[in-house]
Formats: sequence, C-alpha cells, structure tokens
Amino acid sequence: MRLPRGSHLVVASHNPGKVREIKALLGPHGIEPIGAGDLGLSEPDETEATFTGNAELKARAAALASGHFALADDSGLSVAALNGAPGIYSARWAGPTKDFAIAMARIERELREKAATDYAAWFTCALSLCSPHGETQSFVGEVHGTLTFPPRGDHGFGYDPIFVATGMDVTFAEMEPHKKHAMSHRALAFEKLLHSGVFAESL
Repeated sequence: MRLPRGSHLVVASHNPGKVREIKALLGPHGIEPIGAGDLGLSEPDETEATFTGNAELKARAAALASGHFALADDSGLSVAALNGAPGIYSARWAGPTKDFAIAMARIERELREKAATDYAAWFTCALSLCSPHGETQSFVGEVHGTLTFPPRGDHGFGYDPIFVATGMDVTFAEMEPHKKHAMSHRALAFEKLLHSGVFAESL
C-alpha cells in the first residue's frame, strides 16, 4: 500500500482527542486527514479480543464505507496489578459519557482494594491502515511507566493525567503536546507505520 502526498485519509475514530493527535502526526507528511465523525460514519462494535483486532475492524469499516484509505487506532491502558485491566476495555471503563474521571477513579479504587504497591502500567496503541479494498497493515507501540494519584495536568486526554512514563517526572497530561507526541505509544506505532514506506514521500 502506498499513499501519495495529498491523499485523503479517514481517521476512523469519534474520539476528538485521538483524532487531534493522529492529525498532528499526519500533518508533516502531506496527507489530508478527515475524521470519521465529519463524514457521518458510524462506529462499529469493537468485538475483537486484542488492540490490533479492534483497530483492523475499525479501519476496514471506515475504508469500505468511505471509499478512502482509513487509519484506525485502538489503544488503552493496562495496569499490572489489575492483571492488565482495563486494557481493550479502557474506553468502556469511562462509561457511555466517556468520562475518564470515572475510569481513573475506578483504577485508583481497585488498586486500593487490592492493597497494591506495584503501580506499574503501560499504554498500548495498535494502528491499522486499510485500503478501500479491505487490505490492512497494522503497527503496535507501547510505552511503560507508573500510575500516580490524584490526576495531574490539563493536556492530553483519557488516562494521561495519571500516567508517568519511565524516566519522566510529569504525567502525559502535564507535558506539552509536542513532547508527548515525540514519545507516546501512538508516536511509536506511527513511527513503525512511517518506516513501512506507506507514505510515499514521507521519509
């Protein structure tokens, strides 16, 4: 698969924060990103058991519905002491209103109920690119760190206010966006996407 500069690419997400980050990553490579919500595309049910499976499902649905290449992200936070939860259910822990304050409070409560002393956690991002004909390629990035409570910072979205990446002393939500974009799980997956040669003139 190759996308020449100027190609339209559907970002298969209705999460404004996620769409904003992906658009920022795509911007320098001459690709014209369009949010799935802007096209009125519906969100398919995430029925797969892995981040990659769900990303491929979403990318394929958006590509076939729009007739354009589509890029989908499935990502989430896994907490070691919670046996990897919330994992692929990260968004669902935020409830129907997508209120991540609820999700972060649940993680803190469950860690305390377990009397956990290990706050190790990691973010995973699976990016899947799908052609209008249904061909997919997927790329995975992970960043490890620890959790901190109470939440800190106003940048980012999702679980960013409670996650401190290894080697850092601020949460993702306390970082300036360009600094997070340089080291996040999404950035690592995107770097693999770039080095695959998909964007014809990006390297």
